[in-house]
Amino acid sequence: METFTIENLTFTYPKKRIPALDGFSLGIEMGEFLVVCGKSGSGKSTFLRSLKSVMTPHGSREGRILFYGTPLEEIPNRQQAQRIGYVLQNPDNQLVTDKVWHELAFGLESLGYDTETIRLRVAEMASFFGIQGWFMKDVNKLSGGQKQLLNLAAVMAMQPDVLILDEPTSQLDPIAAGDFLDTVKKINRELGITVIVSEHRLEDVMPLADRAVVMDRGRIVAVDTPARVGAALAGMKHEMFSAMPSPLRVHGILSQEGIGSELACPVDVRQGRGWLTELCRGKTLTVTSIPIPEEPDRQGETPAVRLKDVWFKYDKNEKDVIKDLSMEAYKGELFCLVGGNGTGKTTALTLVSGINRAYRGRVEIEGKNIRDYRPKDLFHGVLGVLPQNPQTIFVEKTVRLDLMEILEGRGIKKEEKEKRVTDVSRLVEIEELLDTHPYDLSGGEQQRAALAKVLLLQPRLLLLDEPTKGLDSHFKRKLADILKALLKKGVTIIMVSHDVEFCSRYADRCAMFFDGKIITSNGPQKFFSGNRFYTTAANRMSRHIFEHAVTAEDVVSLCRANFKSGDKGADGNWLAGHTGSSCGSDGSGSGETGAGGEVPSAVSPPAVKKRSGPPSSLAETAAPAKRRSWMITAIVMILTPLTVWGGYCLLDDRKYYFISILLIFYAMVPFFAGFESRKPQARELIVLSVLIALAVIGRAAFFMLPQFKPAVALVIISGLALGRESGFLVGAMTAFVSNFIFGQGPWTPWQMFAMGMIGFLAGFLAEKRILGKKKLPILVFGAFAAVVIYGLIVDLWTIFMTTPEPTWQTAAAVYGLAVPFNLIHGVATAFFLWVLEKPMLEKLERVKIKYGMNVFARTG
Repeated sequence: METFTIENLTFTYPKKRIPALDGFSLGIEMGEFLVVCGKSGSGKSTFLRSLKSVMTPHGSREGRILFYGTPLEEIPNRQQAQRIGYVLQNPDNQLVTDKVWHELAFGLESLGYDTETIRLRVAEMASFFGIQGWFMKDVNKLSGGQKQLLNLAAVMAMQPDVLILDEPTSQLDPIAAGDFLDTVKKINRELGITVIVSEHRLEDVMPLADRAVVMDRGRIVAVDTPARVGAALAGMKHEMFSAMPSPLRVHGILSQEGIGSELACPVDVRQGRGWLTELCRGKTLTVTSIPIPEEPDRQGETPAVRLKDVWFKYDKNEKDVIKDLSMEAYKGELFCLVGGNGTGKTTALTLVSGINRAYRGRVEIEGKNIRDYRPKDLFHGVLGVLPQNPQTIFVEKTVRLDLMEILEGRGIKKEEKEKRVTDVSRLVEIEELLDTHPYDLSGGEQQRAALAKVLLLQPRLLLLDEPTKGLDSHFKRKLADILKALLKKGVTIIMVSHDVEFCSRYADRCAMFFDGKIITSNGPQKFFSGNRFYTTAANRMSRHIFEHAVTAEDVVSLCRANFKSGDKGADGNWLAGHTGSSCGSDGSGSGETGAGGEVPSAVSPPAVKKRSGPPSSLAETAAPAKRRSWMITAIVMILTPLTVWGGYCLLDDRKYYFISILLIFYAMVPFFAGFESRKPQARELIVLSVLIALAVIGRAAFFMLPQFKPAVALVIISGLALGRESGFLVGAMTAFVSNFIFGQGPWTPWQMFAMGMIGFLAGFLAEKRILGKKKLPILVFGAFAAVVIYGLIVDLWTIFMTTPEPTWQTAAAVYGLAVPFNLIHGVATAFFLWVLEKPMLEKLERVKIKYGMNVFARTG
């Protein structure tokens, strides 16, 4: 039985012409281990996120997804949360609690399980994943591998039917990544859980797969067993062939030349060793070692970077992170630091860049003590830093503006700036992304955009922290070409990386970082040949026969030197004439992946003739909700003055209690009846919660200035951007929550109603285009709302509170005395709108488009 059936799925993001998924069809069997791979932007993450409703991005969709035969959108979110497990790329993005044990229990608590069940499952998961030793630890003290393992265990505690992992090892060192994938394999083999993994690093994950899916521009170009997929990619000369595991690539290249084509295609290191052993059986090898280049003579040369006996710790009461570190990097050299997570590699880069200062030892840049540099001088042509998280260097709303920003204040003419931005964009292949918000890019695209920004500085020393993270094999080669060009210009590059394949192929020197210092350094051939575990797949595959072979190309060249090449196929294509054997046939599965990239008929789903699934836009469901909202609003606006009048005429001196209770009821009914009726998603509530929090913080931050607060301005902005219901909710809840700071009382419902009505009216006027993009009308409305609407409603409470029998004279006195305070409130609201309206509306507009929060939003 199929766990998922995807039928003609087409998905397009808002404001995009090209679909992210284009006619995607696939069946995923129960208990299958499926690997999804492809270039950055090929649609892998979009496909995976589409398999769980709460993760599905906003956009237009055609086709359908079935989960055990039932349309995915018909399965309640509670069931999906339990049955479909999802592990994100960045471990920190999924952790929500402070302790390991609480993280394991959090999902079960959210699903409402009883204490006994939670304890049993938490204990079981801790035992299964080997977490007992750090069960009581703080999550912020875990290594990257431990955090990702914890995320996996927390998901598995809910006993899902399927486990989806989106590049789960991209931030892990090779050993931690291998341990993590071994655990995933154990889950699949021993528990029968369906596993769907998206990865760029395929050396370790591809051998675990029952099938592999290769995507390109939202379509499937190959799907079959790993060996058959490798054969198909080689036959097509597809770029993704270079991302395949080293044993498979070695076999594919040599088979083209008639070497070893009669033997079964290896996928993992064990099979590769067997294939190479069989290939060499009974043969006399004449060349068994790769020549090692001579190391350049550096005598008398001043290092571009020198660290001498450096010590560093983040706090005086903590342990040293860097311990007696000494290293040198020279002009025109690519120096790679490798090692496990948490060994101090990134910290070492922060010392070289001057972000952190060592408390002992010396750091020199181009022969000069780093303490003698002014920050302005250090980062103007001397030093460029690409951080591990590229998002930390994005500050503008589009990639183009972000790239232009780095050139500000450097005395460069506008035409020259635009030329530089165009050139670097073409270099890193982001021309089509220039008008996109940096945070809307994929991980690999963000990495390329961040690299472009750093390259615009034209530094002589370039520090790269995990630059290949999230990059596909195609752009890794492009990155290597960029780095080579910089090296030829004399740029020194220090790179921290877990990508041993990249380092082995392109580094001048590699160093092993352990326990805060460098243990050993050498050229890549000597360095990786000397390691047993921390080395490349090609070296592990061939070290019993060849020496110093650390890349697939090294193994290929040695095989060519020892074996006479056979005839190529008539058309010269790789694996020509061998599709019926070797990689093309391994005895498993039926049907072959065609050379043209067609999906095998055995897995081709039936065509879907008519559109199905959820509506392409939330606007399609807006009309009934709007009518319902209008009716409720009209009733509430009629009942409010009737309630005040009735309470005044019919009740005694406690009339304001009764009126307050009814007003709080009126304040919440529009939300539950209008907003809640359309079942807002969690991401919408999060955005509204953030707006409420900002308004509460703003009110608290200016507590020392009576009435001079930004709360009303933020409520108006919420209504303008997100519509009437959202504006009402933000306003009412801002008053309610902030009064926990300022004091609750019978006046709270009046403030809730006043703030809610201001947000509601702002949304209504925006929808009617009375308040548009011009700032002056918004400022006038803000001042009017604070003085008249808020003042009229809240001061009415004061009238009822101060006297048991209000009169017109009492009302005139109260309103008269409140005029100065209300005027200050109006001026403050206009001022904060003047400052905040444009940047916040721009950000909220992006949020609306990205998350589909456009049901009641303004249209002009």
